[in-house]
Order: sequence, then structure tokens, then C-alpha cells
Amino acid sequence: MALIILQLFPELNPRNSPTAPHNPSFNVMGQQYEGMTSYADAVNRAAPSVVNIFTRKKINRTTHRLFNDPLFRYFYNSADIPRQERMQSALGSGVIISEQGYLLTNNHVIYGADEIVVQLQDGRESKARVIGVDLENDLAVLKIELDNLKAIPIGSPQTAQVGDIVLAIGNPFGMGQTVTQGIISATGRYGLGISVFENFIQTDAAINPGNSGGALIDVHGNLLGINTAILDRIGNSDLNGVGLAVPADTAVRTLKDIVEFGRVVRGWLGVDAQSLTPQLAHSFQLDSTNGVLITRIYNKGPAHVAGLQPGDVIVKINDEPVGNGARGRQQIQESRPGETVDIEFYRNGKLERVQAILEKKPVTG
Repeated sequence: MALIILQLFPELNPRNSPTAPHNPSFNVMGQQYEGMTSYADAVNRAAPSVVNIFTRKKINRTTHRLFNDPLFRYFYNSADIPRQERMQSALGSGVIISEQGYLLTNNHVIYGADEIVVQLQDGRESKARVIGVDLENDLAVLKIELDNLKAIPIGSPQTAQVGDIVLAIGNPFGMGQTVTQGIISATGRYGLGISVFENFIQTDAAINPGNSGGALIDVHGNLLGINTAILDRIGNSDLNGVGLAVPADTAVRTLKDIVEFGRVVRGWLGVDAQSLTPQLAHSFQLDSTNGVLITRIYNKGPAHVAGLQPGDVIVKINDEPVGNGARGRQQIQESRPGETVDIEFYRNGKLERVQAILEKKPVTG
């Protein structure tokens, strides 16, 4: 299976990893300095893998009820009655992940589209078909049939740090491919209500409408994330320079799962839980609100087999605090069925620990 994946995605082979870019020396007022004066090499390396996406969607026009009246149509059948359908266009971006034509974008970019056209940096165009979507991470996998495609090199978002310089490549406002520069402002952002599972990279690189689905890259031209959202307002406060990207490792895993299995395969613990409010924490005699209260255990699920019960308060998974539950949920969904997780929880005021073997999340609906 590993061989098949490497054949489909040769750019994921460690042997194909990039060499460090050249850092030229430069002179300022007689002083010699070493450092990077241009990100052109990084852009040239990544930009051919970033595409523009154009979608068209049929929209039924609402007409006056008289247009459907038989008597009205009898007398005015030859009149210029407005058409009942029109086409709505939208713009976005995408990233080529495989030379076989698989690419990633956001689900909201292509949602409901009747036609999807992908335009490469070199001007070539191709209709795209949807291979699958992941609603919980707002990602979609598309396939195009073109030769000589360049897959973007994949970076390491796990080692990215706040303050690292990043570049955003996309198609803002349909202007064509554009590059903006900024830094990583934060990592592991969650609880924003944008998607079910949130673990965003936050950046102040300018991201505008049309950038969705485009690439967030490091200074070597490696993909760090898929640009997904812009936060421009919280409550009554206007925001500036708050862009969010799905980490590249999450996005690439989503693509590989959809290509191989038709859907994303996530770990499943088999519980329903709610955040621990101050009132609940006080009633359980706990000192903080870090934790989630189990409200339901699925029969014969991993939690049930491990011995967890409704009323238990989970505070850590694999020694990491679960916070209000969003981080714990992220940990579980990033794990694979069959993996073992350590769970620390309170029961009747006593701290206990169990291990649970995750299973595949059941398909519902």
C-alpha cells in the first residue's frame, strides 16, 4: 500500500525533499549582510501547482406567480418572459497535490457547482470532476486530466512556528494568480465555528475572496496549508490580517483517504460529551473547566469496552489537556482506527486512567 501511495504521490518521498534556498549576501551602506532578499525561488517552485478555479451553478429565478397561470400564458405567450434559469459564477483557488491530476480546494469553493473549470498558471484549462469532499474540514478533492502537471512539495506544518515567514498564493477577486507575504500569527487555532474539526494555522498574509483553496507556503516553496477562511469580524469588532489555513498534513491525508477509501477515515471513541462549565466543574469538585463531561456511551464502542461511563469527566487524552473539548475531539479524529489512546478522567472525584482502542467512525445517514 505504501508503494502505491508513493507512486501516486512521488513528491511525498523523503528522497524528493528540497534543498535549502540560496541566501545571497548583500551590501547596505558599506556593510556586508547575509540573508534572503527575495522569495522568488519559493514562488517559482510552488506557483505552477496553484490553480484558479471557476465554477458555474444553475440558479432557478423566482418569477411572478402569474407567469404560471394558463390564462396569462395564453394571452402573453409570445411576450418576452424572463428565463427561469440563469448561471451564477464563482471564483476560487486550488493546489495540485499529485502529478496524476489530484488537487485540493475548499468544499465551499465548489459546493453546488454544475461545472468546475481549473486554469493552470501556464494558461491551460481543464474541466474537473469531484472525487470527494470532507465537510468536517471544508476540503474537496478534484481530478483533472492534463499532462505535465507539477505537484507542490509538501512542507511540515508540525514544525512551523509563530513568526515564520509565509506566502499565500491564490486568485483573489479573479485578478489572476497573486502572491502575498506575512508571518504565522498562531498555530492550533480552534473553537471558531468555521468547521467541525478545527486546527488552523493563522496568518497575517493578505487573503481575500478568491484565495480560498489556495496555498500557504514556507520560504522554501513547500505547502504548509490550504487557505480556507478570513476572519473580518468578531461581534461588533472589525478584524484585519486574520487568515486561516488547514494544515497541509491534514489536507494531504484527507486527499489520500478520499482517493483510496472514498471518504476520510477517522478514529472514533464512541462518546457524546459536553464542555465543562464552571457550574459543572464546581458540582464535580474540580478546580478548573478543563474537561468534558460524558453524556452518552455508545454500546460496544471503544469507550464502552474501555470501561468509561456517562458522568465521567475526561481531562486529558495522551497526556494533553482536552480544554473545552475541541482539542480532544481533534486528537481523536486525527488518530486512526486501531490506535490506542490514553484517557485520564475523573469519576466520583477520583482521577483514573484507561486505554481505549479507537474504531472506524460509523457511517450515518
